[in-house]
Amino acid sequence: MTEQIRDVVEQYVKLVGTGPTEAIVELYAADATVEDPAGTPLRQGHDAIREFYSVFDNLDRSTALHADTVRVAGNHAAFMFDVITKVGDQRFTLTPIDTMEFDEQGKIVKMRAYWSQDDMRGEPI
Repeated sequence: MTEQIRDVVEQYVKLVGTGPTEAIVELYAADATVEDPAGTPLRQGHDAIREFYSVFDNLDRSTALHADTVRVAGNHAAFMFDVITKVGDQRFTLTPIDTMEFDEQGKIVKMRAYWSQDDMRGEPI
């Protein structure tokens, strides 16, 4: 299961950077929860998860997994990745730490992302 979880993590990071939203949603179990960032209200189920990720649809974005940070323990994973967005003549980079729990089919059942606005870095393009 470790390799399956690593594959889902890699797919997840790639899809957050490229889409489509529906492909991200398909990585989640039907009743999964997303808490992004940690401490905010839970989004539960495919409809709420789809609504959350759809905010990325119109952004000029990319992602990069910090492969050396991926840790798998049982049916849990933790990892860091960069989310890079471009707005006008600025590039913004956020590096969250995500944790995920998986079911027996390799679907994400719980995702928490650890970050705050203080972690956002901006620079001119």
